[in-house]
Amino acid sequence: MTVEATDKGALNRLAGDVIMALRFFSRLPTGRSPHRRPHLGRIAAVLPVTSVIMGVVPGALFLGGVQLGLTPIFAAVLAVATMVLVGGGMMEDALADAADGLFGGSTPDRRLDILKDSRHGTYGVSALCLFLLLRVAFFGTLPLSPLAIFCLWLCANTAGRSAGLWLAVALSPARTDGASAGAGRLGARAYWVGAALAGLFAALFTTWIVGVVGLAVLGMALVVVNLAWAALCRRLVGGQTGDLIGAAGALGEIAALTALMIFV
Repeated sequence: MTVEATDKGALNRLAGDVIMALRFFSRLPTGRSPHRRPHLGRIAAVLPVTSVIMGVVPGALFLGGVQLGLTPIFAAVLAVATMVLVGGGMMEDALADAADGLFGGSTPDRRLDILKDSRHGTYGVSALCLFLLLRVAFFGTLPLSPLAIFCLWLCANTAGRSAGLWLAVALSPARTDGASAGAGRLGARAYWVGAALAGLFAALFTTWIVGVVGLAVLGMALVVVNLAWAALCRRLVGGQTGDLIGAAGALGEIAALTALMIFV
C-alpha cells in the first residue's frame, strides 16, 4: 500500500468520524453515506471539529443580523434559536431531563425513571429557560465586537461539549439501554485527544481577546464543573446516561462563558 493510499484512507476515516459525530449531535445534512452505529471513542476525538461546524450557521446569523442593523439582543435570540435547531434541541433537552431526574426523585431508580420520561417538570423547565437566557445575555450584552462575541461563544460551546464527555470516562452507564450505553464506553485516550484539540481551538478563538490567563481560568472552570458533576451523578444515580453527558456539555458551556466574561 502506498503512502498516498494510506493518507487517503486516514482522511476518509476522519471524514467518516466527523459525519458520525454530526449525525449523533446535530440535525445538519450529512449526505447519503451509509449510517454507522455511533462509537463514542471515535466521536470524542473529532467532536471539536463537529462543534465548530455546528456553530457556523448560528454565528453567521448573529454577525449578519448585527451588520444589517438588528439590535444585539434581537440578533442573539435568533442565533440561540438557530443553535437549538442545528443541535436538534438535544443539549437543551438533556439539561432539562437531568434537572428533573436528579432533583425530582428520591432514590437512584426513581431518578433514572424520571430521566427516561420525555416530559419536563418544574426543575427541567427552569433549567432550560435559564440556559437559554444565559446564552442570550452573553451574545446580546457584552461590550465587544460581534466577531469577538461569536469567537468567545464558539470557544465555550466547543470546549464545554468536549469536556463534558469526561462523564463517560469517569463513570459507567447507569443502565444498559439508552444512547450512552449503545455508543460504548469512552476510553481516556480518545477523550484526551478531543480535549487537546478543543484546547487548541480555544486558544485560537479567544487568546487574542482574553489572554493566556483568561484561557487558563476557562480550563480550570471546566475541570471543576466536570469533576463536581461526575461526583453528583455518581452519588445520585450511580453512573452516567446520555442525558447526564449532554447536561455536562451545557453546564461546561455556561462555566466557560462565565469565566470568559470576567476577562473582557
